[in-house]
Amino acid sequence: MYRMVDLIEKKKNNNALTKEEIEFVVNGYTKGEIPDYQMSAMLMAVYFCGMDSNELLILTKAMRDSGDVLDLSGIDGVKVDKHSTGGVGDKTSLVLIPIVAACGVPVAKMSGRGLGHTGGTIDKLECFEGFDVNLDAHAFFEQVKRYKMAITGQSGNLAPADKLLYALRDVTGTVNHIALIASSIMSKKLAAGCDAIVLDVTWGSGAFMKTKEQAEQLAKCMVEIGKAAGKETVAVISNMNEPLGYTVGNAVEVQEAIEALKGNGPQDLMEIVFSLAIEMILLAKLATDRKDARRQIDEAIKSGAAFEKLRQLVTIQKGSDTAINNPDELPQAKHRIPLYSKKTGYISKCDALQVGLVSMKLGGGRKSKTDCIDLAVGVTLCKKINDYVKEGDVLAYIHSNYEKNEDILCELESAYEVSDFPTNEEPLIYKIIS
Repeated sequence: MYRMVDLIEKKKNNNALTKEEIEFVVNGYTKGEIPDYQMSAMLMAVYFCGMDSNELLILTKAMRDSGDVLDLSGIDGVKVDKHSTGGVGDKTSLVLIPIVAACGVPVAKMSGRGLGHTGGTIDKLECFEGFDVNLDAHAFFEQVKRYKMAITGQSGNLAPADKLLYALRDVTGTVNHIALIASSIMSKKLAAGCDAIVLDVTWGSGAFMKTKEQAEQLAKCMVEIGKAAGKETVAVISNMNEPLGYTVGNAVEVQEAIEALKGNGPQDLMEIVFSLAIEMILLAKLATDRKDARRQIDEAIKSGAAFEKLRQLVTIQKGSDTAINNPDELPQAKHRIPLYSKKTGYISKCDALQVGLVSMKLGGGRKSKTDCIDLAVGVTLCKKINDYVKEGDVLAYIHSNYEKNEDILCELESAYEVSDFPTNEEPLIYKIIS
């Protein structure tokens, strides 16, 4: 039997913990045998001293094994999961999953709800009235087996150690640490039972990682964990300095995703979708090379197969599909208010974080996990970086259920900068780590 105080001292002195010691800490805390104050001290020791790759793999596996681990081996084919580290206007999963499922990739996706300025796939899917976001393990398994796709909220007993540790990190200032972030994400992905994982790791103003160097460090860490755990893992590092696509919110993003599956998606959104889809198809061993994978993607969209897969996803999870053909059936805000440009020139900045915060303040996001959100509200952008505008042109619209919106319009205005000349943009896809 170990003493927690001795293990805290060991890590505080920058010594590596053994497999048995890490499992003692994770299991003891999950069972309530180790108090918050001691676990807080251990997290702080890890925050300042870090973990080597072996410790990190052991920690991730211990968190994975703290609860249920799904067995998807009864489903034919290579099951591929996708995870995003978060962003603004990130409706990627709504477009991506129907496309790759139409190409034959089995996707068993557990998604979360939005928190703060970042949106959640589960919230967006609830824009379809009746959509069941709480599939049990059997229904989840059978749906992927039959239809090649399922999206559900995280199981109540999937990596429970992560839920407890994340809540503690949130109140002890230990959230922003590469090893702790990587183990949190990957413990859930490994517990979800897929054979391969594609990670969309974002960087920039609207992302958790503010620089591409931080994002690359996190991506490499997660890819190493995945491969060491026997899962083929690829990370695509993408730019989140401006919102993805032209919509930020819930219903407005769903509408944009529907249009994207009809072949009318914004260039930046589709570039991310194509990049992730190619990696998923290759990991599923359904294409000979990237060119072949892209051909399959284009055909899935052009033929309407991907669009029909979205309809199928909604209907088999008990949602109403009327909004797929008639977007006016989606939740609608009472007011659609324009923001006008006060200058003529080129958009040099459309700050993703600021736009995301505006959507949150309208009611489209959560300040805490228990907050209810308004699915109808959000922001529609009319101009993005390097677009030319004239004084008086509409920069964006807010979709609001408030009577007074002057302060919110001012906050949205602060997201934009207009310059005399176009700016040099960072590429959308920075790097692929495999």
